[in-house]
Amino acid sequence: MTFWEHLDELRKVLFRSAIFIAVLMAAIFMAKDFVFNTVVFAPIDSDFILYRFIDKILDLVGAPLLPAFELELINIDLSAQFFIHISTTFYFALVLAVPFIVYQLWRFVSPALYENEKRTARVAFAFAGILFLLGVLVGYYLIFPLTLRFLGTYQVSYEVANQISLQSYISMFTWLILIMGVVFEMPSLAVILSKIGILTKNFLKKYRKHAFVIMLVLAAFITPSGDPFTLMAVGLPLYGLYELSILVCRDIDK
Repeated sequence: MTFWEHLDELRKVLFRSAIFIAVLMAAIFMAKDFVFNTVVFAPIDSDFILYRFIDKILDLVGAPLLPAFELELINIDLSAQFFIHISTTFYFALVLAVPFIVYQLWRFVSPALYENEKRTARVAFAFAGILFLLGVLVGYYLIFPLTLRFLGTYQVSYEVANQISLQSYISMFTWLILIMGVVFEMPSLAVILSKIGILTKNFLKKYRKHAFVIMLVLAAFITPSGDPFTLMAVGLPLYGLYELSILVCRDIDK
């Protein structure tokens, strides 16, 4: 195939992915009550699954339970709710479409690979979609609620009440969840880079200590709350992904 024929194939991949996202957006847009009331706004109430789980742990060890938690969101922009509905619908559709998009990219790339390369790349592409969704779930059920609970209740003075805007909440919600999905791609990226000789097991092991510091810095960037508990809640999974990347490279070296 010529360069332009390859470009035409890539255009088809992008077009199919865009159509799939558009179909998902239409379905998600019509499910507004479920998306927002059941999913997006679930962490603003004490009944959220993570808060109830922490209460059970605290109750088992005889420690005081978490204080009651409930945030009231406000909107100060006339058109904000409508455009937030559209943007949130897009992000939900994008997350759900990732496995399909990864599959389309695999179909585009696979003809250029040798058989031995296809076996490794097939595993990397398959885990890419799974790890992304896993990262999104970790962000939704762990990272975002912890960050929200800290920032939403933090006050410099009791004279200053927190009034959280809808725009601020949605921005934090989508940012943390999407960024966690992206960073969970680390092992898949390690598979590909090690296969083509850029990354090795020995290199990752040599800079393990440096990586731990980098992961903490990255965790601090992802979670602006700054409290040690939330920082470690993000940093430890990231470092665990680094160790998993070492294991992946070890298998490839063998």
